[in-house]
Amino acid sequence: MPKVILLANFSEEYFKKILLGIALYSKENGPWLFCRMPFYYRDTIGLEGILDWAKEWGATGMFAQLNKTDDTPLLARAGFPVIVTDLKERFINVPNITGAYFKTGELGAEYFINKGYSNFAFYGIKSFVWSRERGEGFSSYLNKRGYQVQTFESEADPNHEIWYYRPSALSKWLNELPKPLAIMACDDYCAQQITESCKISGIKVPEEVAVLGVDNDELMCMLSDPRLSSIELDAEQGGYEAAAMLDRMMKSNARWRDIVIQPRKIVSRQSTDMYAAADPQIAAAIRLIHENFHTPIKVDDIVKQIALSRRSFEIKFRETTNLPVYQYILKLKMERFSALLAETSKPVGDIAHELGMDEVKNVSRRFKQLMGCSPGEYRKIKQGIAE
Repeated sequence: MPKVILLANFSEEYFKKILLGIALYSKENGPWLFCRMPFYYRDTIGLEGILDWAKEWGATGMFAQLNKTDDTPLLARAGFPVIVTDLKERFINVPNITGAYFKTGELGAEYFINKGYSNFAFYGIKSFVWSRERGEGFSSYLNKRGYQVQTFESEADPNHEIWYYRPSALSKWLNELPKPLAIMACDDYCAQQITESCKISGIKVPEEVAVLGVDNDELMCMLSDPRLSSIELDAEQGGYEAAAMLDRMMKSNARWRDIVIQPRKIVSRQSTDMYAAADPQIAAAIRLIHENFHTPIKVDDIVKQIALSRRSFEIKFRETTNLPVYQYILKLKMERFSALLAETSKPVGDIAHELGMDEVKNVSRRFKQLMGCSPGEYRKIKQGIAE
C-alpha cells in the first residue's frame, strides 16, 4: 500500500482543494495510507528531519509545501518521489504544483475592462512568484490596451500582519488613487485587506473601488464587507493530476512534469457589483438598478429618474455594459438568486419572491438556461448535499 506524507497548511482553502483532488484519486485507484504532517514541522525539525522520519515510517511518496528552493538537493536524495507546491519560487529538478498565474492576471484585467473601468491597480506580495506573475499578467494585458496600472507590493506576507487594520501605507495609497478604480489583489486574503482598508478610509466599495481576489476562498469572501468577487481556480483537478503523476512515479521511474492549475471562472459578488460609467446619467441609472434590483424594477421606472429619453438611455446603457437593461437586471437577480441558494436553506419560491421575480416555474427555467442545472441541483452541489 502506498504511504504518502502530506506536509501542508491544512487551513488554506487552496491546498484543501488540492487535497480533495488527491483524496479522490486515491479513492478511485488506492487505497493509499496518508500521514498528515503538521505544517510547523517544516520550521522546527526542517526538511532533513522530515525526510529522516519519512524513511523510518517507510514513506513511498510526499506532497509538500516548501519555502526554500535550496532544499532541492535534499529532495533529490529523499529515496522516494516528492511533489512540491511553489510557495515562493518554483523548484527545479522536482515536480511543482504551480499555476497559470500570468493567465489568471489576464483574466482579471479582461473582467474589469468589460466593466468599463479605465483606472487600475494591483496589490500583491513581492516575494511570492504566484503574486508577482498574477500582477505581471494583469499589468501586461492592460498596458497592451493603453492603460496604466498602479502597483502596491508588500515586502512581507501581509497575511501574517494586522497593520492594515489601522491607517497605513496601504490606506494612504488607496486614498491617492483616481476613482472609480478597479483593483485586483493577488489572493483573497489581500483582497479582504483592501476592503477593510477602504472601510477605514471611508472609500465606498464597489462604488469608488471595485475589488477582485483569487482562490474563491468562500469563508474569506463572506467575511469581507461587501462580499468579495474572486477568481476560482481548478485546484481540485490539479490535485487529482498530481496524485496520478505521483502514483506513476511511485510505481516506476516515470517522467514527471509540473502540474499547472488553471483559472476556471470569476465568481462575481458585491465587491465588483458595479460598472464604471463615464456618462453621469448612466452611472446614476446603474446605481439605481443596484439599489432596487430586488424589486420588480422596469426600464420606465429608471427613465423617470434620469434626464434621458428611453431610446437614448437604452442605447447608452448597452454601449456601457454590453447588455440590454432588462438582461442586466436579470443578471443581477440571478447572481443574488444563486448566492442565496448556496448560502441558505430558503425555499426557491421564497427566494424568487424576495428578489421580485415572477412565478417559480419561469425562474427555474431561466436559471437552468444560465447555469446548466436546476436550482435544487445547484444547491446540492454548492452545499455538498449527498444524494
